[in-house]
Amino acid sequence: MSDQHHNPYQQHDPYGQQQDPYGSYGSSYDYGSYPHQQQPQHPQPAAWPEHDPAQHESMTQTWQTQTWDTSTWQQPLVQDDPVPQDSYGSYASQPMPAHQVPAYEPEPAPAPLVVAAGAEPALAERPMTAAEKAKAEGRAQILSPGFRPALLTTVLAALLAAAAPLGRPALAVPVVLLQAVTAAGWFRLNGMWPARQGIALAFLGGVAADIGLLATDAGQAPKVVLGTLGVWVLLVVVLQLRSQASPDERLYGLTAATGSAALAVLAAGHLAADHRAVVTGALGVAAAVLARALPLPSAASPVVALIAAAGAGVAGGSLTGLGASAALLGLAAGACALVGLHVASYDYPSRFVHMTAGVALPLALAAPVVYVLGRALA
Repeated sequence: MSDQHHNPYQQHDPYGQQQDPYGSYGSSYDYGSYPHQQQPQHPQPAAWPEHDPAQHESMTQTWQTQTWDTSTWQQPLVQDDPVPQDSYGSYASQPMPAHQVPAYEPEPAPAPLVVAAGAEPALAERPMTAAEKAKAEGRAQILSPGFRPALLTTVLAALLAAAAPLGRPALAVPVVLLQAVTAAGWFRLNGMWPARQGIALAFLGGVAADIGLLATDAGQAPKVVLGTLGVWVLLVVVLQLRSQASPDERLYGLTAATGSAALAVLAAGHLAADHRAVVTGALGVAAAVLARALPLPSAASPVVALIAAAGAGVAGGSLTGLGASAALLGLAAGACALVGLHVASYDYPSRFVHMTAGVALPLALAAPVVYVLGRALA
């Protein structure tokens, strides 16, 4: 028998003191082969009270296996107080200190709105338009075209008056120019720009009316104008039906296109009117727009403009032989010119509106009156 004590558990130990086939576990594991890893220290179990540890030293079975060393990969949080540990040497779960909790940063508040008295809220970055500023200050949103458009209207009226005695073919040149400016100005006045198809269609309607008037007798002018206007309204409806816009936008486009075509066709009435009426009406329109552009009180300005138009009619009647009755024609043409200026002045329009609609509408609206009163007075 060997000098060593007999191990009573050796026969029943299923793991035995056998050689580990993987070489990773067992009593022969060498911790010294890894310089960066130290042999873990385990607390010694308490001695049995009924036995002497010295007598049973050889009978105590020990396990020597690889364990996870938390000190090699887990760093404790830096705190003022040490983190408590349990009996196995691991860190107990503790709540994160208040000074290490990430602070919540709220999102910045949106930019404040700038709201003027009586105006709708608007962003601070966008300046108020002239119409919005006038509405906020309680002023009227009407801005007259001014003196420069009045001068252009006077020039165009002078062209009509100079070309009328030369015949209808010569008169057709300034009439076509008037129709082009009328079509473009009406679309821009309604806020529709660019509207190339609508402007081109309205202008072509006026040209078609001109061709029809030149090809027929002056007595057939109402039929030619109404027939052209009916055909062009149908074309405008077809054009809007092909549009991919919303129903509201198509209805608005239909209204603007129909109005522009109607004005362009009605402007052709100068070709059908008596040349003496064309001269007198053109003089009345020119006098009215020039007087309206003068810096006069708002209540007196229209009255002065109508008086000037009537006086221009008298002068035109004396030149053409219509007599004193031409004052009525000049007065009616001046009234139509004031209506055209008022329409072109609505809701703070742009300078482009003043230089197109403000120039053409006074003469375009006066064309039917010139035709009707010219035939009556002649």
